[in-house]
Amino acid sequence: MKNPDLRWLLIFTSLCFILGSAPVHAKKVYRWLDEQGDIYFSDQVPPEHIQHSRATLSQTGRVLEVIEQAQSKEQIEQEKRLQELRRQQEKLIASQKVHDKALLSSYHSKEDMLLAIQSKMEVFDKQKDIFEGNIDRLTEQLKSQQHQIAALEGAAQAVPKDLRDDLMLSQTRLEQTQNALRSQLEKQEQTKKIDEADVARFIFLTQSTKDMPPRAKIPSIKEANELGLFYCENDYQCNKAWEIGRNFVNFYSTTEADVYNDKLIMNRPPPKDTDISLSLSKLAINEDDYQIFLDIRCRHSLMGELLCASPKIKEIRSSFRSYINDALSRGALNNKVPGF
Repeated sequence: MKNPDLRWLLIFTSLCFILGSAPVHAKKVYRWLDEQGDIYFSDQVPPEHIQHSRATLSQTGRVLEVIEQAQSKEQIEQEKRLQELRRQQEKLIASQKVHDKALLSSYHSKEDMLLAIQSKMEVFDKQKDIFEGNIDRLTEQLKSQQHQIAALEGAAQAVPKDLRDDLMLSQTRLEQTQNALRSQLEKQEQTKKIDEADVARFIFLTQSTKDMPPRAKIPSIKEANELGLFYCENDYQCNKAWEIGRNFVNFYSTTEADVYNDKLIMNRPPPKDTDISLSLSKLAINEDDYQIFLDIRCRHSLMGELLCASPKIKEIRSSFRSYINDALSRGALNNKVPGF
């Protein structure tokens, strides 16, 4: 059914009918979700649906109890691993909140930020001019020393040791200065990217809410699919996978984008029982290895929890790794996300 409001109206009407037409002694009804995430209300649970988690409701619609789906030992272990990944992700989210607070307390407007960035870039440019001036001076000095040595050798005269030592020293200083300039330019470029991301984040944080849309161990393949993990083989692959994963998050999330940086991609929390919000976090396995963790959040309500426990959500999570691998093999950042 395409219209979610109409769907909920029909569900509510059906519930009222079931409760209103039930005998006086029938004081409860069951509510559950199937593999596709569809919601059911009935005073009896069909045998083919008995395996699903379900809530027992009173005649007034109050939740009397929740019967959870039985879990195997393996599922319990996977849930523990999932919770640990979420704890790591929460640290990233907390760090992002601290950064947001610092941005809002440091700047009063976008113009303030741009002026501060301009001043920072001017310092970089002055340092670059100094390095380039030193490189020009050392280059000329080196050429002069080379000419002196060539002239002496051409005249079959001995080249003084001090002159050769000065030549070697000039070459060393020139290489060091060139390396320092490259490092300075890389630092400037990295700072520029961070500043651009901060400006975009500041604009988002300061926009009016009325303008917002309404809406450590490397895992095995089986574990990775069940947990929503993608292991990065190198930095280049990880950066590509990060952008591909962003498409996946935006496709399946029913809420708007919230945070995007090099460690965390997160959509806004679900406002409705039928909403899901996806997020990605880049988590360190050790000093050199990283994994990308896909998390799926539902609304903090009974129906939201049932939705997140449904096979539909598990299928989205388990498809994440294969989607990343397929897009990487095709070399496509705009790979079409398969629907369910």
